[in-house]
Amino acid sequence: MRVLIVEDEQALADALARGLRREGMAVDVAYDGDEGSEKVGVTRYDVVVLDRDLPGRSGDDLCTEIVGGVTRVIMLTASGTLRDKVEGLALGADDYLPKPFDFPELVARVRALGRRATPAVPPVLRAADIVLDPSKRTVTRGGVPLELTRKEFGVLEVLMAARGAVVSSEELLERVWDENADPFTTTVRVTVMTLRKKLGEPGIIDTVVGSGYRVPAEAPATV
Repeated sequence: MRVLIVEDEQALADALARGLRREGMAVDVAYDGDEGSEKVGVTRYDVVVLDRDLPGRSGDDLCTEIVGGVTRVIMLTASGTLRDKVEGLALGADDYLPKPFDFPELVARVRALGRRATPAVPPVLRAADIVLDPSKRTVTRGGVPLELTRKEFGVLEVLMAARGAVVSSEELLERVWDENADPFTTTVRVTVMTLRKKLGEPGIIDTVVGSGYRVPAEAPATV
């Protein structure tokens, strides 16, 4: 899941980014509304965590700019009155969370919005005998738990969510890594290689030459 945090309190923004990355999300940060607008203009985010009170372009204006596409918006604000909540939702925000808030609640809300940002993806993904639970951060094959890194987990999640469709290396880089990833490295190929080893035989990740990777809708089960 690709997330953008737009928050002018730098310490808070950085802390939220670290926490969401530990939850396996690819997270970018903008410290004002103008920077947030620039990032939204070049990257498709699943969820934007948006402060209302921002320098430069206001959070309200940025929310209005974002809504209408697949990106979901959760607004954060120091003012948590019912009137403020109604105003935020009227602007098109999908959710609204007053400060201070509990981080686990933010994670749950971001995950819920992320599921709405992609078409009809079930909360638990399955391909043959592989079961991936994004909320619990668990993967099993044939009932046996697998230990995956955050990036390996993210790649497998994107491939399984595609339901047999081919996913390009560029899209994997965009969905699983953040803006600091070097697009010219072999990081996606290496991650897929280590993921295949951990998943074992028979292999379920197909390489589609010149296009990318896919997990077939009817992936082979282990014998």
